Amino acid sequence: MLLQETMKALSDPTRRRVLELLKKGPMSAGDLGKEFDMTGATMSHHLSMLKKAGLVQDRKKGTFIYYEINTSVMEDLLAWVVSFMEEKNDE
Repeated sequence: MLLQETMKALSDPTRRRVLELLKKGPMSAGDLGKEFDMTGATMSHHLSMLKKAGLVQDRKKGTFIYYEINTSVMEDLLAWVVSFMEEKNDE
């Protein structure tokens, strides 16, 4: 797991909002951009950070790029957090 990159990506409210939107299903970069008051370059930066952290994956379909949540990274992160709860309960 890329924990440092994951935590950095999740620390930003815009990126967390992008993930909330992607819970509904894949969205194009353009559709995601319409949800925010920012330039395309700024949205591209946020998507790049999420991709670097492994939280989203993209696929090209025609002239569009669609983004979707990579649930395996979320599962790894959740398992890591739960491990602290288990250790505390074992005491």
